[in-house]
Amino acid sequence: MWKKTMAAAILLLTSFQISQASINKVQHAPDSVYLFSYATTHDDGRSGLRFAYSIDQKNWLEVGRNYGYVRCDYGRWGSQKKMLDPILKQMPNGEWYCTWKLNERDGYGHVSSKDLLYWGRQSYNSTNPLVNEKKVTAFVAGKEETGSLNRTAWSVIEGLIKTYEANQYRNELHGELMEQDGTRFAGLKPLSAILTAQPEQSKPISELLVGIFFEDINYAADGGLYAELIQNRDFEYALSDKEGHDKNWNSSHSWKLVITNQASKETANDATFTIDTAVPLHPNNPHYALLSVSTAANAALINEGFDGIALKKGERYDFSLFGKVVKGKGGKLRIRLLGKEQQVLGETTIYVGSKAWKQSKAVLIAKADAADATLSIEPQEAGSYALDLISLFPQKTFKNRKNGLRADLAQTLADMHPRFMRFPGGCVAHGDGIDNIYRWKNTIGPLEARKPQRNLWGYHQTAGLGYYEYFQFCEDIGAEPLPVLAAGVPCQNSAHTATCKGGQQGGIPMNEMGAYVQEILDLIEWANGDAKTTKWGKVRAQAGHPKPFNLKYIGIGNEDLITDIFEERFTLIFNAIKEKYPEIVVIGNTGPAAEGTDYTEGWNLATKLNVPIVDEHYYQPPGWFIHNQEYYDKYSRNKSKVYLGEYASHVPGRKTNMETALSEALYMTALERNGDIVSMSSYAPLLAKEKRTQWNPNLIYFNNQEVKPTTGYYVQQLYGQNAGDTYIGSQLSVNNDNDGVKKRVAVSIVKDSRTNDIIVKLVNLLPVSVDTKVKLSGMGILSGVATRTVLSGRPTDKPLPITDTMQVSDCFDYQIPPYSFTVIRIKGSL
Repeated sequence: MWKKTMAAAILLLTSFQISQASINKVQHAPDSVYLFSYATTHDDGRSGLRFAYSIDQKNWLEVGRNYGYVRCDYGRWGSQKKMLDPILKQMPNGEWYCTWKLNERDGYGHVSSKDLLYWGRQSYNSTNPLVNEKKVTAFVAGKEETGSLNRTAWSVIEGLIKTYEANQYRNELHGELMEQDGTRFAGLKPLSAILTAQPEQSKPISELLVGIFFEDINYAADGGLYAELIQNRDFEYALSDKEGHDKNWNSSHSWKLVITNQASKETANDATFTIDTAVPLHPNNPHYALLSVSTAANAALINEGFDGIALKKGERYDFSLFGKVVKGKGGKLRIRLLGKEQQVLGETTIYVGSKAWKQSKAVLIAKADAADATLSIEPQEAGSYALDLISLFPQKTFKNRKNGLRADLAQTLADMHPRFMRFPGGCVAHGDGIDNIYRWKNTIGPLEARKPQRNLWGYHQTAGLGYYEYFQFCEDIGAEPLPVLAAGVPCQNSAHTATCKGGQQGGIPMNEMGAYVQEILDLIEWANGDAKTTKWGKVRAQAGHPKPFNLKYIGIGNEDLITDIFEERFTLIFNAIKEKYPEIVVIGNTGPAAEGTDYTEGWNLATKLNVPIVDEHYYQPPGWFIHNQEYYDKYSRNKSKVYLGEYASHVPGRKTNMETALSEALYMTALERNGDIVSMSSYAPLLAKEKRTQWNPNLIYFNNQEVKPTTGYYVQQLYGQNAGDTYIGSQLSVNNDNDGVKKRVAVSIVKDSRTNDIIVKLVNLLPVSVDTKVKLSGMGILSGVATRTVLSGRPTDKPLPITDTMQVSDCFDYQIPPYSFTVIRIKGSL
């Protein structure tokens, strides 16, 4: 498929004006030339393998300016992906072989190619078979470079040049922005169009087409969707969470001791707050607080939550902690919620008097609204108190669930009407190294028994929002659960650490894969097993859900390097699931991009194993979505179906606005048109906390008090609320032959068999209106009132959709506004 994509791009060059110099080069080219291959030292080898050619070995011409034909994919994003001292040699069989140094400790990378364009799977080991190959120097673009010299046919160079120029032209198309429309469409008058439904060309499409993808990135879980208000409630933050960048990121993070009666310096020294591990509450949570006071009511242990604790007047908050007396007879702890000026916003007491761990609970009622309250724990009797799992939870969670979700955020997701929900990631699922792989069993059961860990995105996961809560939320909103588990390998962008190689070179050892495969099979039993007759079904029932969750889909892997290491482990997992649970649909993956080695190798593996669905990812500028509307039209209907698991449109600065939203709306008409091959799709990432983001753009931004959906959210919501299960064929005729104009107007007609409604979606990415005659004859349309929702505005705007009604029949006129997305829902005859 990569070759098909590139071939299509090269065909575009028929309309691309190649410079006269390029033409002359082709006309007077020799039969063979010298090929110089190198990686520049000024960018530390991160740009990858470059080429230059020469007739006389004196005058060298770059083959593509600053263009890397293959890049190293070993280690952490950017900083560790280096191609140092590459050596390229053409082997006797004609194949090109490249090896390079990874860094000062990890050995060498290896990759081969038949044509210097498509490069196969990379591998990494300690040897360099080309170590004795001679290196040469050459001046390229005014700089001396060191690399390899080969002699090759001119046709090879010509192929490299064409590929580069095709990519340049393609990038030019993909880089088109609406800010250029004043020039691009100068003089363009309002258009007229005819939209004719062709019901004879109707086809069933997936009912799961629009879903959501939740990943704990941008503080989406703790401090976000998970309603817990106390940060570091179990004192398990560690320096390793932040990889040493924040020395304060430790077990006492977010907590501080405040002396409340500082009559003398001696009094101030009578209270201490330390972290202990002597006799923990649970082995999975070994750290706890030791709060010691020698004078009653002398000190307070304070927690500021996640950027403050937001309170709503009159609402009730459940407080709990596990405590025990280490020294003294025990006594009351005063629990207060304090405002910014130390005013008391809520108060209660609990009693800690046991020598063994015991949970205490109380309820606080907020006396006023607050954006940045703090929690204060104040011993009323002298002594030493061990405290752990200190929690403050609003009683008003989504569906009022215990250990539940933040109500407004969860409702915002529910309002999208997603047909499925993917969790827990993303890169989080397979983690940063083997030890950081997300293990579902660590996230179920009592909170004190769950095992927290470092988040790949550089913070901490409590696992309070775990697999039980994910499945419960899916059930609450009527979405199919789609858990994604690591394929026995960590994230391809895993850092080199003391315990693992960089990237996926440290897969779970094969002698341990049997246990890992069983862990995945256990998940299916936990989700679907009988509550009385299966081991893991009983565990689910004991947690409060006797009925099965009815799991149908499971993802194995995420954006993986499709290497031999990956294939061996994925195949083992896939075959085991297929054998024991043939009814479960396994979703494979094709790497992080819409083309390239992982994409091609991933599809080849899916075809080889007959994987039912593959997961594709791509983040692109608006122009890409405009010029790739036929992306899935050309897919074989006889191979694996597609889950477009991660995608988003973004403009420079990775911002979202009307332009990005409309390009997504435009592309989604193509997803509906191809809903017979595209089974699922989900925008990503989903959630981002303001001032805590690691990735942009995102669908929904929020802070502790507000939820701020983007314009793209409303596009996803309108598609989710107006999904269909039948695609109605149609023809759109526009009175303008300019391809650039026609590509910016798109339509989709679907039918919802549950209501018999006909839903017409119209997208206009032009600065002028499109007067459209909509012909729906033969579809049982009743004349009358239809619901119309319009999202329109300038490209840089962030408007809200407006819903009203309009009169329709089986033939009606509608003027599509400039820069707009319209959904018209028409009642059909029952």
